[in-house]
Amino acid sequence: MENIEILGLVAAVFTTSAFVPQVYKAWKHKSTKDISLTMYLFFILGLTLWFIYGVHHDSLSIMLANGVTGVLAVVVIVLKLKYK
Repeated sequence: MENIEILGLVAAVFTTSAFVPQVYKAWKHKSTKDISLTMYLFFILGLTLWFIYGVHHDSLSIMLANGVTGVLAVVVIVLKLKYK
């Protein structure tokens, strides 16, 4: 594995884990009133495109970061719709 891909994996861990507190807070407090559904829908679209880009370039870090962050974003959307 190239050093630059390792750097990408480290970056993926930081950017992806930044979403964990949001998911936890929404789940714990059962409140998503201050979360924008539109923003998360656009965000998931962007993540999907980045994931496809990562597949095209065979980049594990891009696929991992955007795949896991996409799952977390979907959880936030599900909680947003559930706790309306």
